Amino acid sequence: MFFHILNIITPIFLVVAAGYIAVRQNFLTNDIVDGLMKFTLLFAIPCLLFNATSTMNLSTAYDWRLMLAFYCGATLSFILASLIAWKRFDRPPGEAVAVGFGGLFSNLVLIGLPISERAWGTEQITPVYAIISLHAPYCYLIGITTMELLRSDGRSLLATAQVVVKSMFRNSMMIGIGLGFLVNFSGVTLPETITDATTLLAKAALPTALFGLGGVLVRYKMADSLSEAGSIALISLFVHPTLTWIVCQLLGVEDHLMRVVVLIAAMAPGMNAYMFATLYQRGQGTIASLVLLATAVSVVSVSFWLWLMM
Repeated sequence: MFFHILNIITPIFLVVAAGYIAVRQNFLTNDIVDGLMKFTLLFAIPCLLFNATSTMNLSTAYDWRLMLAFYCGATLSFILASLIAWKRFDRPPGEAVAVGFGGLFSNLVLIGLPISERAWGTEQITPVYAIISLHAPYCYLIGITTMELLRSDGRSLLATAQVVVKSMFRNSMMIGIGLGFLVNFSGVTLPETITDATTLLAKAALPTALFGLGGVLVRYKMADSLSEAGSIALISLFVHPTLTWIVCQLLGVEDHLMRVVVLIAAMAPGMNAYMFATLYQRGQGTIASLVLLATAVSVVSVSFWLWLMM
């Protein structure tokens, strides 16, 4: 089993490491990586999400038990991470929310999808796409609402919500998901030339995302508030999946579904956590350390959860 787990995760993190080394050793510039990530996020991943949502069986993909298990775990992890930042590390409430957001927003697309696909197979990970379709709207709703209720400066909750809602409607991944749902609900059969084109782009999504993620990680410095970042990483990598597993047990979720949702709950915080901190200009240094630290540690933590779920 040990070698089977290594066979699942090693290629994923080797591609991430290749991107990191390529930029670190100046084989590629930041501008090239930015271009690669733009292609990935604006075209390849939206096509991947479009293909998945346009063909998925919605009645089985959106299992309320899986949604409840994942998002209960995420919400409780957010509350715990925010409380630790506030009480243990003496953060002001607004900063505590920004840091706590790192315990809420997992890197489901760039890391969760490729690992899940290698671990369980394409046919078994339909629930992952369902969870991804709600992930950004839910997390930003929770994060923004909490931030605006607790902070004492800046624009109103309504003004901030308007900015974020507009940005989400312009987000290429949300557009891909939305168009996929439109095709799914309408029952329209797309011409083969279109589906072949989106499939070609979708095939490029995961390798370019992993390589680009490695290149982007060079910009993060693991130097600020390491003890705090380590505490939040522990919540993200271990507490969130543990809570998800507990809720799955309580709801009687079948093993083949439970292992899928528990594994993606164990993903490290993604770049969206840093974007949220930047939006409010709070806790960016800690979140940068968190993203880099948690991504590195997830080599071990993901292996642990794979071993436990197999």
